[in-house]
Amino acid sequence: MKQAGSLRISPHEIAFDIDGVVTDTMGSFIRIARERFGINGLKKEDITSYWLDECLPVPEEIIEEIIAIILNDPWQAGLEPLPGAIESLRALASDSPLVFVTARPVRGPIESWLRERLELPDDRIEVIATGRHEAKAEVLKGLGKGYFVEDHLKTCQELVRHGIMAIVLDQPWNRNGSTPFRRVRSWEELSALFAPVS
Repeated sequence: MKQAGSLRISPHEIAFDIDGVVTDTMGSFIRIARERFGINGLKKEDITSYWLDECLPVPEEIIEEIIAIILNDPWQAGLEPLPGAIESLRALASDSPLVFVTARPVRGPIESWLRERLELPDDRIEVIATGRHEAKAEVLKGLGKGYFVEDHLKTCQELVRHGIMAIVLDQPWNRNGSTPFRRVRSWEELSALFAPVS
């Protein structure tokens, strides 16, 4: 397995998850819960599990409805990028096309959102929707990617078993216990791992 250490990652070697890595998906969840369902007092720090029904005092049917909004209509959901994500990705795209691998069941809505936000030529963005977390490793292997930025620890464990280095973008839901993965706390910190763009 590759080690990040002081190694600079070439842009063509890396791919990215979307929710919780590029997008502030949980911020949208909290806002929709407040504005549409009158559920106040939720904070991102309350989301201590990737599975929301395990950590939030929100009925399961409301969780499912909010997630459906986020999946099907990022604009209605008010989905926003995480700080620094758009700028960093645009810089990388000047050297290599961007590849996003998501467990979302359909790629259309989030692909349109990414293209609108990144304002890059069509051939600089590829979005692959696997429909399940377990499929990401094989997809990344097929693409020849050695590194992947992810927020879901179970997926990271699967990637490592396939020889792909998982880089965890720190979030409240992935801080449970110590992990062997390289952890970054911001896009600024993540960008410092990339080799200089030519």
